[in-house]
Amino acid sequence: MNQLQKTDPEIYTIIEQEKKRQQKQINLIASENYASKAILEATGSVLTNKYAEGYPGKRYYAGCEHVDSAEQLAIERCKKLFSVHHANVQPHSGSQANMGVMFAALKPGDTILGMSLAEGGHLTHGHPINFSGVFYNNVQYKVHPETNMLDYDEIEKIALECKPKLIIAGASAYSRIIDFEKFAYIAKKVKALLLADIAHIAGLIAANMHPTPVGHADFITSTTHKTLRGPRGGLIMCRKEWAEKIDKAIMPGIQGGPFMNVIAAKAVCFKEALQPNFKEYQQQIIKNAKVMAQEFIALGYDIVTGGTDNHLFIVDLRTKNINGRLAEQILEKVGITVSRSCIPFDPQKPWITSGIRIGTPAITTRGMQEEQAKEIVRLIDEALQSHDNEKTLHSVTLKITKLAKKHPIYC
Repeated sequence: MNQLQKTDPEIYTIIEQEKKRQQKQINLIASENYASKAILEATGSVLTNKYAEGYPGKRYYAGCEHVDSAEQLAIERCKKLFSVHHANVQPHSGSQANMGVMFAALKPGDTILGMSLAEGGHLTHGHPINFSGVFYNNVQYKVHPETNMLDYDEIEKIALECKPKLIIAGASAYSRIIDFEKFAYIAKKVKALLLADIAHIAGLIAANMHPTPVGHADFITSTTHKTLRGPRGGLIMCRKEWAEKIDKAIMPGIQGGPFMNVIAAKAVCFKEALQPNFKEYQQQIIKNAKVMAQEFIALGYDIVTGGTDNHLFIVDLRTKNINGRLAEQILEKVGITVSRSCIPFDPQKPWITSGIRIGTPAITTRGMQEEQAKEIVRLIDEALQSHDNEKTLHSVTLKITKLAKKHPIYC
């Protein structure tokens, strides 16, 4: 019996149940992944015990010599991985990374121009109910109504009209290449700062599988737990001239003591991402996404933008007379986890949606390739088409369980 089981059997049981759920189900949630054993060990280490407000060499607490080394390693590895001048690895999340940039660069009431959540953006890109929409004047750009892709001419037109102080480039549900150079041109034209939020595509950028915003954006924010395959957390990278303001914005601006255990795990994540096989992994993520999108199209589904260039895509379910929430529930019942997702200009309510978002990082981490990706799509189709047939759903569940068992998670 381990210590957790002895001390708190209820929590121990919950963790074991979650471990079994992850092992037996196929995870297609684009913002989730499986961290390595090394990252899990660092996250659960004795560094949890250390308070370290401040930065390496400039702490408000004594006894920080070892955590200073850990944070400095994380910073240097992050700078090397992305080829940036400055990195702050203390943000607890991607949302707080974005908040840190805004706290450093904006005043309350300043105008920000970001992508609409309904069309693929993120809450922190100016949504009215989020801090970014409450404290700042938010203007939103959408995608082209016919192609569902970013319309840079329209974005430029909106920017010229609203004169934003900050433009945000990045998305949480957009399947095509983001042209950071074009965003930089627009920002320069209206004398705005540019924030590139690469939370979803950071791993692809690190592996040179997507154009980098480095050299174009004033600020770059990201999470570390999606395509980067690290612990849950955030980070900020920026031009040299913004380094001091960014660091002050995070601490003491919006955060107190950093999570040193997570920062150490971020350092491990960056080291793993610097290995040669990380690029092969990112290539396979894209291959799996592309083949899944094409398989859906072959089965009569509409895919937003007609395909994908990255790790995710949105399935428009209207041709199958089913909504996103019902599809999510059906698929979870058979052991496939997805997230319901709005399609551009969605006629459904945001909590219902007309689509589902499919992501391939997690199945790729499990070693699945094109053959398994196609099989999963066929099983999704079978479950959705026969969602009121318990016999069929049971059969799909058994197939999913078998597939998951062949590709175990190493944790």
